[in-house]
Amino acid sequence: MFGAGVADRLGEIAAEFGRRILVVTGGHPERVQPLLHRLSEQGFHLDLFQVNGEPTLHIVRAGALRARAGCELVLGIGGGAALDAAKAISAMATNPGDVLDYMEVIGKAQPLTKPPLPCVAVPTTAGSGAEVTRNAVLSSPEHRVKASLRSLRLLPAVAIVDPRLTLSMPPSVTAATGMDALTQVIEPFVSSRATPLTDTLCREAIARAAWALRRAYYDGSDYAAREAMSLVSLFGGLALANAGLGAVHGFAAPIGGMFVAPHGAVCARLLPFVFSANVRTLRATQPESPVLARFDEIARLLTGNPQASAEDGARWLHDLCADLSIPPLRAYGIRLEDIPELADKAAAASSMRGNPVAFNRETRIAILTEAL
Repeated sequence: MFGAGVADRLGEIAAEFGRRILVVTGGHPERVQPLLHRLSEQGFHLDLFQVNGEPTLHIVRAGALRARAGCELVLGIGGGAALDAAKAISAMATNPGDVLDYMEVIGKAQPLTKPPLPCVAVPTTAGSGAEVTRNAVLSSPEHRVKASLRSLRLLPAVAIVDPRLTLSMPPSVTAATGMDALTQVIEPFVSSRATPLTDTLCREAIARAAWALRRAYYDGSDYAAREAMSLVSLFGGLALANAGLGAVHGFAAPIGGMFVAPHGAVCARLLPFVFSANVRTLRATQPESPVLARFDEIARLLTGNPQASAEDGARWLHDLCADLSIPPLRAYGIRLEDIPELADKAAAASSMRGNPVAFNRETRIAILTEAL
């Protein structure tokens, strides 16, 4: 469900699943208090479960325990972290064993055998697209990495995308989540798994982000810009779920696992450097690759210049990051000596498989060094 006011139907939707709800929210639950107050008035029993920062395996275990205490529905309402936590909690509330049994990369990657509790996803940011994806990205401090719990069963039963809920986002969150959304329509467009369906979503979304992201950043009350970015985020979730991502998210996984760093801001900082490295590598090793034409097309969509080249697109992205005050990676405590380990861990990230070229270790280190 998409559009202004669709969140007003939350009670009607929730009633289809039950009256006892585990509400999974992010670090600022006051932003959604009016919605929760309305649910209480409608007779729902709400158990509030707050997720501060990125969701961890421990948070999912704790949330699943709460959900098993009679909850009939898991409501994820917040940013991508809250939505991913809600999806994982709904799955682990009904499936046996530990969440690690089902995790990619760091766990056994076993399939979920039982249907999760029904999950309704209500994003309050325009970034992750997690309301329409079949994975939950979780951090494991003991492994110092982020990885996915992945299953078709993780798709929320209902996604309610109301752009009005994003109007209260501060500029820094608008910038980070908006750049994440932009990344998630650029990477599927050049992915090795791109399809005509995802291409259509990405083209539409890239063009919208090109005019809307700066406007939403400078004027948070600009509803047209907020609506456009909510669509970019939604289309990004649909695109990545079907075509995968790339090296930006491949690097972001170990960075998010080793450092306290907002996912969107990390993706924002990496995007121009990964974009440029992909173009350079393709020109040097596969100059006839049709993917190069896709990078040129992205540049034209971003700049509005029908003659723009991929290099123009990279410069546009660098300028956008500067305008949005995106911090360098060193702002999160990452040091030069950390880069080799990050580069090695990134090679194992599932998102790397969608990148149009396979970066060697030297290139991975160079990208991270540039973004530092």
